[in-house]
Amino acid sequence: MGARYFALISGIIYLLIGIFGFVPGMVATPGTGGPEVVLNEGYGYLLNLFPINVLHNIVHLAVGAWGLFAYRSYIQARTYSRGLAIFYGILAVMGLLPVLNTMFGLIPIFGHDVWLHALTAAIAAYFGFKTPTPADIREHEREVVTGRSRGRF
Repeated sequence: MGARYFALISGIIYLLIGIFGFVPGMVATPGTGGPEVVLNEGYGYLLNLFPINVLHNIVHLAVGAWGLFAYRSYIQARTYSRGLAIFYGILAVMGLLPVLNTMFGLIPIFGHDVWLHALTAAIAAYFGFKTPTPADIREHEREVVTGRSRGRF
C-alpha cells in the first residue's frame, strides 16, 4: 500500500469519525475528573473512549476531506502524509502536557486521543517519508507528463 491508498483510507476513516462525532448515540456525556473545556458544545466521549467536541469533529472532517483530495496524486498524498505526521505528532505531545491537553480549552486532546494521535503520526510518517518505490516514481512521472492524475477520484 502506497501513500495514495494511505491518504484514501485515512481520509475515509477521519470523515467517518467526524460524522460519528455529531451522532448523539455515538457520544457519551463527559464524566467528572476530566479537564475543563471552554467550548462545551458537543463535548463528550466518542465510543465512550475519545474526548471530542464540535471543533474536534470539524478538524476530523477537514483531515478526512484533505485525505480524499490528496488521494488524486502521489505527490499530494505524500504531502498529506507528511503533514499528518507532523500535525498529529504535535497533538500527541500536547495531549501529554496538562497545560495544553485541551488546546487552551478549545479542543480536548487528552486520554485515549494521545495514543491514537501518536499511532496516526507514526503510520503517516512511514508513508510520507519512506523512499518511493519504482511504481510510485512511474506514477508520478505519468502524472507530470499527462498533467493530471489517473482519474481514479
